[in-house]
Amino acid sequence: MRAQTRDFVDGITHASLDPFRGYANAIRTELPNDTVTVLDAFHVVKLASTAMDEVRRRVQQATLGRRGHKKDPLYRIRRLLTTARENLTDRGRARLEAALQAGDPGLEVTVAWHAYQDLRSMFHAVTPAAGRATAERVLDSFHRCPIPEIARLGRTLRSWRVEVLAYFDTGGISNGGTEAINLIIEKTRRLAHGFRNFTNYRIRILLAADGTRPWRRRRRGSG
Repeated sequence: MRAQTRDFVDGITHASLDPFRGYANAIRTELPNDTVTVLDAFHVVKLASTAMDEVRRRVQQATLGRRGHKKDPLYRIRRLLTTARENLTDRGRARLEAALQAGDPGLEVTVAWHAYQDLRSMFHAVTPAAGRATAERVLDSFHRCPIPEIARLGRTLRSWRVEVLAYFDTGGISNGGTEAINLIIEKTRRLAHGFRNFTNYRIRILLAADGTRPWRRRRRGSG
């Protein structure tokens, strides 16, 4: 930011960031005082999914005395647990319920799953007001959850309360576009297995991620 012109810096009104205090400190010291800081929705949901998976692994270890194997109930649904509630098929819901009944005797994973779904639903609410109401309920309750991983998540979110709620006052400011471009760059790097010529490497990345290519190819014969 210090390398940018004063006019450029003064023109920044909003900033979306990951939940890392270093970024928040940089925004506070280098950007105008009235810059609105928003915690990125993707990273908020990622925190919740990580907490839920930590609960799953802990319960799995406590009930089986070891790490999960591919035939263990909770291990088999580790991906299904992160599926949006509204996107579950009847078969998927039946699998989820059967596995939780078989591998979650204390209902800790079940509670963590509901907490995760409640949190992610605030970013998919019909209106910003409805999303904010859900977010305030999450912020006011998670830290009191008897499940330690969810309580820790709640304390983290409460420390970012202003930035979390700012999402609903700014029309959903997000750094999703930047994250998408970065993902394309990372994929290019892995596929390249290392370019020996940095100039060619840079050109390849620009060809893949300069933002001018359409998101999806048009079907033959269409339009």
